Amino acid sequence: MDTTAKQVEKTGSNGPSLTREQFLSAYYDMLLIRRFEEKAGQLYGMSLIGGFCHLYIGQEAVVVGIQMALRDGDKLITSYRDHGQMLVAGMTPRGVMAELTGRATGYSRGKGGSMHMFSREKNFYGGHGIVGAQVALGIGLAFANKYRGTDEVSVAYFGDGAANQGQVYESFNLAALHKLPCIFVIENNRYGMGTSIERASAAHELFRNGEPWGIPGRRIDGMDVAAVHEAAAEAVAHCRAGKGPYLLEMMTYRYRGHSMSDPAKYRSREEVDEVRKNHDPIEHVKQVLLDAGVEEETLKATDVKVKEIVNDAAEFAQTSPEPDPSELYTDVVLEA
Repeated sequence: MDTTAKQVEKTGSNGPSLTREQFLSAYYDMLLIRRFEEKAGQLYGMSLIGGFCHLYIGQEAVVVGIQMALRDGDKLITSYRDHGQMLVAGMTPRGVMAELTGRATGYSRGKGGSMHMFSREKNFYGGHGIVGAQVALGIGLAFANKYRGTDEVSVAYFGDGAANQGQVYESFNLAALHKLPCIFVIENNRYGMGTSIERASAAHELFRNGEPWGIPGRRIDGMDVAAVHEAAAEAVAHCRAGKGPYLLEMMTYRYRGHSMSDPAKYRSREEVDEVRKNHDPIEHVKQVLLDAGVEEETLKATDVKVKEIVNDAAEFAQTSPEPDPSELYTDVVLEA
């Protein structure tokens, strides 16, 4: 990975910015996402999840670190690799898994599946299947925050494959012009579908993409939850102060293919194994906690608890009823 000291910001020499309790919370949240996604992959392999399914395995530190810097009322929007954002937003594993399996108890009543879930209650404004489209919607959420006179922020997640979309640059311009409180988060996992960033983008320092509009940007080690949190806290403070948008490029890595149907033959097994062995975000937090004196049995108990929650969600998703055919006509047209 491109992780030279000059280009990627890690936890500083003064130590991590998180407390022991925050690390424990981060470990739980990251492990919940990992185990949830592993189970989703199993259910997909059993043909219990249809359509596309994009897993977040390997990227857990990004959403967890950012969410720790947010507060109630802040809004999230992302692309179709969206299960991690849903879980950290407080959406229940049962509801998310039930939507994956197309059940009536899912967040979109079984009509959205993996790529199109939504929860206004939790301020999660959806995973979106059109590449880059969520960025323009994200600045709309930020405009609403500013219009209403709140200091709430909007976080718009997108990948390196969407970073050079025209609508993304238009969004940068409008956000800067109106000083909108929007944090743009590029989850650079090195591959847009099956094409490496080096082959797809003439510019490789994506955190500089907002410079023509005066948008400050930072490149962060997205496998280090403390570094993510520290950068996110700075970006949030910038937005809440009315200084306009902020751009964060998170250098991360997905262990699975672009989607469950992708065999990922465009990269070597050695490359994936190297990241798993030396840069895994969950193992990093686990080691921090062990070094801080947390008993290994405590961490094992967390894993057991998480697995129980995920197994319960899978059972709920498989036994819940399918949607009534009448649901085809709901949430389509708003009568006023």
